[in-house]
Amino acid sequence: MNSYNVIISPKALSQLNSYIDYIQYTLLNDQAARSIWQDALETRNRLAIVAGTLEYCTHPQLKQLGYRAIHFKQHRYTMLYRVDGTDTYVDGIYHQLQDYENTFADEIDH
Repeated sequence: MNSYNVIISPKALSQLNSYIDYIQYTLLNDQAARSIWQDALETRNRLAIVAGTLEYCTHPQLKQLGYRAIHFKQHRYTMLYRVDGTDTYVDGIYHQLQDYENTFADEIDH
């Protein structure tokens, strides 16, 4: 079983923190915010094991750049990542209701 070193980019961490801050401070739901944080940690831990086995994104540009997606187990969020040897770089975290592949492709274009 492979083990990958998962590196969360500052941008991806900022995205996750924005979702959690909104839930905690706007919706005033501390329990939900903690649950999402815990799910993110568990997803990162799963990614350390399965990073090289998941399918590539369907967006042509993201696929060409080697991006894949992993969904949180209990919440509707997705990490977009790429594998480089034993390192796995999470470069974006999005809610699944977003058009996250196109949004991310537009962001890396600029």
